[in-house]
Amino acid sequence: MLYAAKVSSLAFWKAVVADKSNFLERVLGLIESAGFRYCVVGGVAVNAYADPVVTQDLDIVLAIEDLEKARQLLALEFRVEEFEHSLNVYDPGSRLQVQFQKDPQLGDLLARATRREVMGLEMPVAAPGELIRMKVAAASDETRRASERQNDLADIVRLIEVFPELESAVPEAIKVRLFH
Repeated sequence: MLYAAKVSSLAFWKAVVADKSNFLERVLGLIESAGFRYCVVGGVAVNAYADPVVTQDLDIVLAIEDLEKARQLLALEFRVEEFEHSLNVYDPGSRLQVQFQKDPQLGDLLARATRREVMGLEMPVAAPGELIRMKVAAASDETRRASERQNDLADIVRLIEVFPELESAVPEAIKVRLFH
């Protein structure tokens, strides 16, 4: 007979990303205690609205005026690498990658974000309509790996299942890739 222990969503996610250093909680605690305005986007944000799936990254939008201060603060505790579109944060005790998006246009998301439970933690999350818009753009970006674009398509489907009214925001070129 098999017995299954109940495992929390957070414990499961941390096991998948081998987070032995509480990296996730430390990063979120650091940006919250500093008073930075932020919200979660990407697959983790979709998890706040739909049945969760596991991902090894956490995408965050931070108020653009706080990005440099956040980089300096994060660099005191973690390895920080700067890329054209993101500031990526790593910890040797975890395979989780935290990506702070650098697009100043994404700052508009912060005003519409709401605090929601995600994988056992409460955090500000972008609104579903904003997530659909971002996922459509990502799924349409031919410079991204095919596997990443497939994940974006799956996230679009997950959001539409919960918010059918959002289907009208999805272009036909994406819709035909979703339901066939």
